[in-house]
Amino acid sequence: MDLNQITIPSLDVAKATEFYKTMGLHLIVDAIPNYVRFQCPSGNSTFSIHHVDAILENSGISIYFENEHLDKLVDELMQKGIVFTELPEDKSWLWREARLKDLDGNTIILYHAGENRLNPPWRIN
Repeated sequence: MDLNQITIPSLDVAKATEFYKTMGLHLIVDAIPNYVRFQCPSGNSTFSIHHVDAILENSGISIYFENEHLDKLVDELMQKGIVFTELPEDKSWLWREARLKDLDGNTIILYHAGENRLNPPWRIN
């Protein structure tokens, strides 16, 4: 099995679309105001947004996007006006992460894990 896509809710798909285009995702399906789908800039994963009338608080949605040049990406996004809740930091689980919220409050984690993403030292055999 391979992960095809993640779909998140949004109160305003048009505004969310502009936010994720600024993040660097490539729009491939445009059915605004109800739905959009993006292709990630590397790999084959896609990312979708669908319209909802209400978003549950503390939904627990976390979206992870990996980038080999995390610090450079964060700097570029900050220059475009993206606000981060946490700047890049090395974590105890051997990933380097930066965090932000999208316009609907979904947590976005930009990270670089390299080999440790699938093969951390504590991986079970």
